[in-house]
Amino acid sequence: MKLALLIAYSYIIGSVPFGMILAKIKGVDLRGAGSGNIGATNVLRAMGRMPAILTLMGDLLKGTAAVAVGRILGVGPLYEGILGLSAIAGHNFSIFLKFRGGKGVATSLGVILIYLPEAGILTVGLWLFTTLITRYSSLAAVVSFGFLPFGAFIFGGSKEQVAVSIVIALLLIIRHSENIKKLLKGTERRIGEKKA
Repeated sequence: MKLALLIAYSYIIGSVPFGMILAKIKGVDLRGAGSGNIGATNVLRAMGRMPAILTLMGDLLKGTAAVAVGRILGVGPLYEGILGLSAIAGHNFSIFLKFRGGKGVATSLGVILIYLPEAGILTVGLWLFTTLITRYSSLAAVVSFGFLPFGAFIFGGSKEQVAVSIVIALLLIIRHSENIKKLLKGTERRIGEKKA
């Protein structure tokens, strides 16, 4: 029962759409702007830097909070990972947005930074490096999370933690399938690039 309540809590906190909330406050139709995504990259396109930073921090903290509560209650690494995955699922399929949502980059980072800090730092570093070099947010997400399971293994994660990291990476890559197609076609927009 306790675990079921924790999973529900993690899903609900993950479902909170910070980008949409900020857009509503500013009177912006985020779904009709840019890519239509609720994440920080599209908030940057639609509303500018500060709302994007606030969205990024809010979405990141959703993942961190889910794992942190599990750790405080001593549920163990496997169930900490399940709580993190529940928060990511909430972000991607928000109960407040008719089970639509974002792609889970910031929430996944929030999960991994507390779940496996060394692997999380490596993931952030790869994401920043790829973003600065290419200015493709989607490519940076796919590359950095593609290396996540290796990072989890290299930095001594348990079997459960490595397994959870594989699931996180697969979920993120699947959510970016359309972006991957656009990257291959050369039609993906770079950060800061306006819609043609």
